[in-house]
Amino acid sequence: MSDSKTNPGNFFEDFTLGQVIEHATPRTVTEGDRALYGAIYPTRFAIPSSAEFAASVGLAAHPVEELVAFHVAFGKTVPDVSLNAVANLGYAECRFKRPVVPGDTLSTSSEVIGLKENSNGRTGVVWVRSTATNQRDEIALEWCRWVMVHKRDPEAPAPETVVPDLAASVAPEDLIVPDGLDFSDYDFAAAGEPHRFDDYAVGERIDHVDGVTLTDAEHMMATRLWQNTAKVHFNTDARPDGRRLVYGGHVISLARALSFNGLANAQLVAAVNAGSHVSPAFAGDTVHAWSEVLDKAETSAPGVGALRLRLVATKGRDESMTLRGDDGKYAECVLLDLDVWAFVPR
Repeated sequence: MSDSKTNPGNFFEDFTLGQVIEHATPRTVTEGDRALYGAIYPTRFAIPSSAEFAASVGLAAHPVEELVAFHVAFGKTVPDVSLNAVANLGYAECRFKRPVVPGDTLSTSSEVIGLKENSNGRTGVVWVRSTATNQRDEIALEWCRWVMVHKRDPEAPAPETVVPDLAASVAPEDLIVPDGLDFSDYDFAAAGEPHRFDDYAVGERIDHVDGVTLTDAEHMMATRLWQNTAKVHFNTDARPDGRRLVYGGHVISLARALSFNGLANAQLVAAVNAGSHVSPAFAGDTVHAWSEVLDKAETSAPGVGALRLRLVATKGRDESMTLRGDDGKYAECVLLDLDVWAFVPR
């Protein structure tokens, strides 16, 4: 049997600082993606749900959820960046630069911006900056992530350690408001909640109450939808424990959808400042979520403000909304710690 024509994916020693990877298979976003996203995740945000609502707030075309674009673009990077990953570790400096609408075709490229071999000599961490462009070569979104990747040969020499200096958060003045967005005549009844910018206080925590139990069939279908080919999500032989690891982005989308209850008017995700997949998730786990308001900022767009939110996904409901224990470590139930900016009506 020959495997000379198949792609085994990149191992840690295959990456070099400054390397640029053009990822294969551009992907056209369709209305089917919108429908499947709504079937998989309990999302109800008005802008991606209703073309009429989107038009009423000044958007010329009806965008899909920002995370649809993120998952599609992220999936392109997996065969080259994380096919041989142990785990995806975190995100930073993610900005959504323009809404993605059905008919847009996204292509993704990544630049290696950091490398660090782990002390065990069997794995290393790779940092990449990825950019997704549409068919007009306009940047739709860009982000940094870091991932722990297996080495092919534990004896291969370690590269020079370079850890990139990433911003702790996207500055409010660097948030990009979609062209035409205007919340001056925002329909709170149609959106589902009356809460606006001034109703939220820095430090406030919101228990989103609802939960969703993960299933293997559902998370694998979602991950296939985004053409994410990471072995650990599908193949029970890929992990020593024989369990299929749930794609971290699946947990992100569940948490975002659950946050509707209490943050229904956080209509558009503008940026992801930072994110960590704190613990692995598996079928049978029930995902809940809570949010903390970290900061607030005004924008120049009519009626539009921005909330900086910590979105936390937990295994089981944590009514105490505890992020870390007295020892500074994450609480045992925490699955995801995500720091985002979202646009809300003022």
